[in-house]
Amino acid sequence: MPEQVALYGADGRPTGVVVPRSEMRARNLRHAATLVVVRNSAGQVYVHRRTDTKDVFPGRYDFAAGGVLQAGEDPFDAAVREAAEELGVSGVQLESLGEDDYADADTNYHAFAYTCVYDGPITWQPEEVAWGEWVSVERLREMVATLPFVPDTVAVLGERLIGRS
Repeated sequence: MPEQVALYGADGRPTGVVVPRSEMRARNLRHAATLVVVRNSAGQVYVHRRTDTKDVFPGRYDFAAGGVLQAGEDPFDAAVREAAEELGVSGVQLESLGEDDYADADTNYHAFAYTCVYDGPITWQPEEVAWGEWVSVERLREMVATLPFVPDTVAVLGERLIGRS
Protein backbone atom coordinates (compact mmCIF):
# COMPACT_ATOMS: atom_id res chain seq x y z
CA MET A 1 0.00 0.00 0.00
CA PRO A 2 1.38 3.44 -0.88
CA GLU A 3 2.45 5.78 1.93
CA GLN A 4 -0.54 7.84 3.13
CA VAL A 5 -0.15 11.53 3.99
CA ALA A 6 -2.56 13.76 5.89
CA LEU A 7 -3.28 17.13 4.32
CA TYR A 8 -2.94 20.20 6.55
CA GLY A 9 -4.93 23.41 6.61
CA ALA A 10 -3.80 27.01 6.92
CA ASP A 11 -4.19 26.63 10.69
CA GLY A 12 -1.31 24.11 10.74
CA ARG A 13 -3.55 21.19 11.69
CA PRO A 14 -4.77 18.10 9.80
CA THR A 15 -7.86 18.64 7.64
CA GLY A 16 -9.03 15.03 7.90
CA VAL A 17 -8.20 14.36 4.24
CA VAL A 18 -5.60 11.66 3.53
CA VAL A 19 -3.98 11.05 0.13
CA PRO A 20 -1.16 8.89 -1.22
CA ARG A 21 2.25 10.58 -0.99
CA SER A 22 2.54 10.42 -4.79
CA GLU A 23 -0.64 12.50 -5.16
CA MET A 24 0.52 14.98 -2.52
CA ARG A 25 3.76 15.49 -4.47
CA ALA A 26 2.16 15.56 -7.93
CA ARG A 27 -0.40 18.20 -6.89
CA ASN A 28 1.89 19.99 -4.37
CA LEU A 29 -0.74 19.61 -1.66
CA ARG A 30 -0.23 21.16 1.78
CA HIS A 31 1.01 18.57 4.28
CA ALA A 32 3.24 18.51 7.36
CA ALA A 33 6.93 17.76 7.70
CA THR A 34 9.63 17.77 10.34
CA LEU A 35 13.03 19.45 10.37
CA VAL A 36 15.65 18.29 12.89
CA VAL A 37 18.91 20.23 13.27
CA VAL A 38 21.56 17.90 14.70
CA ARG A 39 24.38 19.58 16.62
CA ASN A 40 27.25 18.06 18.53
CA SER A 41 28.46 19.16 21.96
CA ALA A 42 31.11 21.35 20.29
CA GLY A 43 28.30 23.37 18.65
CA GLN A 44 28.89 22.08 15.13
CA VAL A 45 25.95 21.37 12.84
CA TYR A 46 25.62 18.20 10.76
CA VAL A 47 25.26 19.10 7.08
CA HIS A 48 24.43 16.54 4.44
CA ARG A 49 23.82 16.35 0.70
CA ARG A 50 20.63 14.69 -0.45
CA THR A 51 20.84 11.89 -2.99
CA ASP A 52 20.10 12.66 -6.62
CA THR A 53 17.06 10.35 -6.42
CA LYS A 54 15.13 12.32 -3.76
CA ASP A 55 11.62 13.33 -4.88
CA VAL A 56 12.10 16.98 -3.95
CA PHE A 57 15.31 19.06 -4.00
CA PRO A 58 17.53 16.17 -5.20
CA GLY A 59 21.28 16.61 -4.81
CA ARG A 60 21.00 19.73 -2.66
CA TYR A 61 22.65 20.33 0.69
CA ASP A 62 20.66 20.48 3.92
CA PHE A 63 21.33 21.24 7.59
CA ALA A 64 18.25 19.45 8.90
CA ALA A 65 17.15 15.85 8.77
CA GLY A 66 13.46 15.34 8.39
CA GLY A 67 10.58 14.42 6.22
CA VAL A 68 6.88 14.13 5.60
CA LEU A 69 4.55 13.11 8.42
CA GLN A 70 2.61 9.96 7.68
CA ALA A 71 -1.16 10.04 8.13
CA GLY A 72 -2.02 9.99 11.84
CA GLU A 73 1.60 10.45 12.94
CA ASP A 74 2.45 12.81 15.80
CA PRO A 75 5.00 15.48 14.74
CA PHE A 76 7.38 14.70 17.61
CA ASP A 77 7.27 10.97 16.82
CA ALA A 78 7.87 11.76 13.14
CA ALA A 79 10.92 13.86 14.04
CA VAL A 80 12.34 11.02 16.16
CA ARG A 81 11.69 8.57 13.31
CA GLU A 82 13.21 10.77 10.62
CA ALA A 83 16.39 11.60 12.58
CA ALA A 84 16.94 7.88 13.20
CA GLU A 85 16.14 6.82 9.62
CA GLU A 86 18.07 9.53 7.81
CA LEU A 87 21.17 9.96 10.00
CA GLY A 88 21.06 7.15 12.56
CA VAL A 89 20.52 9.69 15.34
CA SER A 90 18.61 8.13 18.24
CA GLY A 91 18.41 8.26 22.01
CA VAL A 92 18.51 12.07 22.01
CA GLN A 93 16.29 14.68 23.58
CA LEU A 94 14.61 16.76 20.91
CA GLU A 95 13.96 20.41 21.70
CA SER A 96 11.22 22.18 19.78
CA LEU A 97 12.21 25.15 17.63
CA GLY A 98 8.57 25.88 16.91
CA GLU A 99 6.33 25.67 13.88
CA ASP A 100 6.34 27.55 10.59
CA ASP A 101 5.00 27.34 7.05
CA TYR A 102 6.80 26.93 3.75
CA ALA A 103 5.53 26.84 0.17
CA ASP A 104 7.08 27.02 -3.27
CA ALA A 105 6.52 25.36 -6.66
CA ASP A 106 7.96 22.06 -5.35
CA THR A 107 6.54 21.68 -1.85
CA ASN A 108 3.93 23.17 0.47
CA TYR A 109 3.94 22.26 4.14
CA HIS A 110 3.55 23.11 7.79
CA ALA A 111 6.93 22.61 9.49
CA PHE A 112 7.54 21.20 12.95
CA ALA A 113 11.16 22.09 13.76
CA TYR A 114 13.43 20.54 16.38
CA THR A 115 17.06 20.43 17.40
CA CYS A 116 19.17 18.01 19.40
CA VAL A 117 22.70 17.46 20.63
CA TYR A 118 24.29 14.22 19.45
CA ASP A 119 27.87 13.00 19.71
CA GLY A 120 27.41 9.46 18.42
CA PRO A 121 28.13 7.99 15.02
CA ILE A 122 26.20 9.22 12.00
CA THR A 123 24.78 6.44 9.82
CA TRP A 124 23.29 7.60 6.52
CA GLN A 125 20.22 6.12 4.94
CA PRO A 126 21.73 5.38 1.50
CA GLU A 127 18.52 6.24 -0.38
CA GLU A 128 18.47 9.72 1.17
CA VAL A 129 22.00 10.89 2.07
CA ALA A 130 24.97 10.99 -0.31
CA TRP A 131 27.48 12.93 1.82
CA GLY A 132 27.73 14.65 5.19
CA GLU A 133 30.01 16.22 7.77
CA TRP A 134 30.07 18.29 10.94
CA VAL A 135 30.68 21.99 10.29
CA SER A 136 30.95 25.13 12.40
CA VAL A 137 28.16 27.67 12.17
CA GLU A 138 30.58 30.02 10.38
CA ARG A 139 31.40 27.33 7.80
CA LEU A 140 27.67 26.64 7.40
CA ARG A 141 27.12 30.34 6.61
CA GLU A 142 29.79 30.10 3.89
CA MET A 143 28.27 26.89 2.50
CA VAL A 144 24.75 28.35 2.37
CA ALA A 145 26.12 31.36 0.48
CA THR A 146 27.98 29.27 -2.12
CA LEU A 147 26.32 25.85 -2.47
CA PRO A 148 22.82 24.78 -3.52
CA PHE A 149 20.91 24.24 -0.27
CA VAL A 150 17.29 23.18 0.04
CA PRO A 151 15.33 26.44 0.18
CA ASP A 152 12.83 25.29 2.79
CA THR A 153 15.30 24.60 5.59
CA VAL A 154 17.09 27.88 4.88
CA ALA A 155 13.79 29.80 4.89
CA VAL A 156 12.40 28.17 8.03
CA LEU A 157 15.57 27.89 10.14
CA GLY A 158 18.29 29.96 8.45
CA GLU A 159 17.82 33.18 10.38
CA ARG A 160 17.62 31.35 13.70
CA LEU A 161 20.61 29.11 13.08
CA ILE A 162 23.04 31.07 10.93
CA GLY A 163 21.85 34.65 11.24
CA ARG A 164 20.36 34.97 7.76
CA SER A 165 17.61 33.48 5.70
